[in-house]
Amino acid sequence: MTEEDGGVGINGVLPTREYEGKTTIHVILACLVAATGGLIFGYDIGISGGVTSMNDFLIKFFPVVYERKLSAQESDYCKYDNQGLQAFTSSLYIAGLLATLVASYTTRKWGRKATMFIGGTSYLVGSILNAAAQDLAMLIIGRIMLGIGVGFGNQAVPLYLSELAPARWRGALNMLFQLATTTGNLTANLINYGTGKIYPWGWRLSLGLAGVPASLLILGSILCPETPNSLIERGHFEKGRATLEKVRGTPNVDLEYDDILEASRAANQVKHPFRNILQRENRPQLAMAIFCPFFQEFTGINNILFYAPVLFQTIGFGADASLYSAVITGACLWGFTFVTILTVDRWGRRKLLLTGGLLMFISQVLIGIILALKFVGNQPLPKNYATAVVVLICLYVAAFSWSWGGLGWLIPSEVFSLQTRSAGQSITVCVNLMFVFVIAQAFLTMLCHMQFGIFLFFSGWVFIMTVSVYFFLPETKGVPIEEMSLLWRSHWFWRRFVPPPEDEKPPPPT
Repeated sequence: MTEEDGGVGINGVLPTREYEGKTTIHVILACLVAATGGLIFGYDIGISGGVTSMNDFLIKFFPVVYERKLSAQESDYCKYDNQGLQAFTSSLYIAGLLATLVASYTTRKWGRKATMFIGGTSYLVGSILNAAAQDLAMLIIGRIMLGIGVGFGNQAVPLYLSELAPARWRGALNMLFQLATTTGNLTANLINYGTGKIYPWGWRLSLGLAGVPASLLILGSILCPETPNSLIERGHFEKGRATLEKVRGTPNVDLEYDDILEASRAANQVKHPFRNILQRENRPQLAMAIFCPFFQEFTGINNILFYAPVLFQTIGFGADASLYSAVITGACLWGFTFVTILTVDRWGRRKLLLTGGLLMFISQVLIGIILALKFVGNQPLPKNYATAVVVLICLYVAAFSWSWGGLGWLIPSEVFSLQTRSAGQSITVCVNLMFVFVIAQAFLTMLCHMQFGIFLFFSGWVFIMTVSVYFFLPETKGVPIEEMSLLWRSHWFWRRFVPPPEDEKPPPPT
């Protein structure tokens, strides 16, 4: 399919004009500060699994699990199967799911900065409650406050980064959110490794240190400039243009300013963005808002990140070895995020997703086969096979890191028009947190009943999502954020949903 006949083939690659300007220090500093919002998300993902494997924490809040742990062999698949323990992890994400619906309103009416400030404040309160928890109720309330913080942060930060970054570097700068997420995860694993040796209050230190990234997000929300898109959308035209000139480092911003202004006028005509997003011409973007976060979670990554110490103990590692192995996987997740940062605006989104999907599929299938053949009865894995499992998990985590890890957030945040952007990001976060909740609540039970089959289950989903990317995801590399509609009009499948602009429509027959 050619550009002349109105399509660009399966890849959806589209040549576009570029705005003037450069990547200024204002953009880099603002993006670095805003990306700390990813720290709160990553820190919680990493901290939960380590804390739930600490004996002092289990004795205080989940004594039944602790007794089962003592009576079971270290390789027993079912010793951590407890709905209350899973609720400790998953309660945060159901709270975040509900919070992001409110965050959609604040993002549009009050701006991206205000939403980040609310998120950081709520997360700080939650970290204090968790560190001081005296009973399970106090612990869960703290988790709910953390969830509200995650919901607001995940709503605002990806939008902030996509709008502030220049089009040609939008992918790399947006990946700072994922880098911050993986940094938070790795930091949490290292902290758990240290606090696991502090008796009997090490778990309190792990949970309380969540206040550090929360404080950074609060500080960043105060110091960062608001995005020109948000300022113009809310009627602050002169301030929006001045901010645009400042962050682009040039007064020659007429082209980009006019595009934002036009998008803002269209956005302000939309009184019900959630209703508007259901219209036929918004179907492609709505599909990305649903399927990107759905597929991101059904890679199975959060099973590894939430419960890495628990998982490694289950397959025969001791307590110290399981925490150490979790640190290794966290380091892989962090390190390979740089692969995405360096290549996403050079190679494009599709290549990273396709190669990452292939490697994730292969590694999960091999892990399932090894556990099926070598992990039998109550005997731990032989040392060489246990090492192979760790290596394969690291390969899987690395592939996720350079593909779905960051791109699952980047793509939905950049494809929506301004009039549906806050609603679209809200749907993205809702879908993500809904399935994080489902998987976090069900994983230990699934591990108990499916055993090695859980890896084969998620490998099947990885195969489906990789095929879907090949056929249905257009390449968004280098496309200005306010010109994304051109992609859908040119794609072999999605163009049937998106009508041409009014000035390109053929005249009615006479």
